[in-house]
Amino acid sequence: MRAITEFMANHHRCCDGLLVAVEQAVVSGAWERARTEFARFQDAMRHHFTAEESLLFPLFEQSTGMYRGPTQVMRGEHGQMRQLLAGVASALDARDGEDYAGSVETLLIMMQQHNIKEENVLYPMCDQHLADQVDALLPGLQSQIAGEERVPT
Repeated sequence: MRAITEFMANHHRCCDGLLVAVEQAVVSGAWERARTEFARFQDAMRHHFTAEESLLFPLFEQSTGMYRGPTQVMRGEHGQMRQLLAGVASALDARDGEDYAGSVETLLIMMQQHNIKEENVLYPMCDQHLADQVDALLPGLQSQIAGEERVPT
């Protein structure tokens, strides 16, 4: 059973699609639409990070006893991506296409590398170690990702 991997990887693709909408708006010079689409993307990313950091990672750590392993790396990368998101937002606010292009390229590369690690290493480990908790875990992840439960990020 790969329920966690499938659910979380699907949300990665959803976030990717939201970023494409931002890019399309920037390319067409629709800065206000780009800012609106970016707000949607940024919100989805924050909810994704929160779902992992408040539910998935702690449960995985408890189950495996691995507190300094892949979850620690992923938390660090979330912090880096939060900084990159702020840089992209600033570039969009300034309507600076060049700054936007550089910032979003760095963010995209980091997201791709991060998602590969999660989808090929961490999520399959979660599926293996949390198999008996998936029925209770998935609704919580869904709520977090939908933004229904607010947990500080």
